[in-house]
Amino acid sequence: MANQFITFSEETLRAFAINVFNAIGCSDEHAALAADVLVKSDLRGIDSHGLARLSGYVRLWEKGRINGNPNIKIVHETATTATVDGDSGLGLVIAPFAMKVAIEKAERYGSGWVAVRNSNHFGIAGYHTLMAVEKDMIGYAMTNASPLVAPTFTTERLLGTNPMCYGFPAGNYPPVIVDMATSAAANGKLEIAQRQNKPLPAGWVQTNTGEATTDAHALKSGGSLLPLGSDREHGSHKGFGLGATVDILSAVLSGANYGPWVPPFVSFIDPLPNLPGKGIGHFLGAMRVDGFRPVEEFKADMDKWIGRFKAAKPVNPEHPVIIPGEPELEAEKERKVSGIPIVDVVVHDLNELAEKLKIQALRS
Repeated sequence: MANQFITFSEETLRAFAINVFNAIGCSDEHAALAADVLVKSDLRGIDSHGLARLSGYVRLWEKGRINGNPNIKIVHETATTATVDGDSGLGLVIAPFAMKVAIEKAERYGSGWVAVRNSNHFGIAGYHTLMAVEKDMIGYAMTNASPLVAPTFTTERLLGTNPMCYGFPAGNYPPVIVDMATSAAANGKLEIAQRQNKPLPAGWVQTNTGEATTDAHALKSGGSLLPLGSDREHGSHKGFGLGATVDILSAVLSGANYGPWVPPFVSFIDPLPNLPGKGIGHFLGAMRVDGFRPVEEFKADMDKWIGRFKAAKPVNPEHPVIIPGEPELEAEKERKVSGIPIVDVVVHDLNELAEKLKIQALRS
């Protein structure tokens, strides 16, 4: 039986998420910020990282792996760099704190770079990058994640989906937001396929023996996600290299856990013993455009750049060139008007969560 979707207003989802975060000990400020990150994801059409993630955060809190009231602080600092310890808090709160530090340093010195340790899942990287873009800066955000990806030539899960995001302001056009996993697909897309009982596209996952499969449940049987590129013949070594870069900058640099030691997002799997670092890691940065040239000149050239790519002759007239960030922007415009669709199994899950936390149920 096909899944059904229930539509909610942005305000309804935001209020529900705030109540959940308050229930696990978050301050009103932190609850509102964490809810904003999740709702922004749903608005932008990235359903895998929106309210569908709420139950996962709560389960980690129940296991004592998320601190609802963290003391987030800078533990190492120079004029243009810093390392932040998130005290096991929500990455949804810690990453914006770190990006604010990066922006403040950029405002004063031209650029700011912040490594983060002792954090958790931080939602969509685009949220944090846009904070810099809104200040006429080039933004940069990445995070390591639970080890689900097997590097080229192995079946061992040693890397996360390890997303990276760049954001560039423009003039008359919306900003260019390059937000992507360094694996062939984000794990959230597997979760959506599982809920909808659909097979995966070829090249996303392999079995525990390294054979190609389209089974959305392959990871539960010891399989693994593949790096961007899928296999060696199609460039998986490049995806492996990108994922490794994210892991090193986010964790080896900050003192977080890296490689196979990154704590799993799921609560039913305990972290490995003898961890080399603290929590998961992020890396965020901001660069002032006017540190290189006048902002308006840059934006004018960005508009020209975007316009030329949009005018490129398509292979199929029905599928013109898509500028990075355009699909998310279009989704946000549409969903702000018509509402945000949430799959019924997620709504059921969220209302079970509401009953457990003794908060008001989610109603459309």
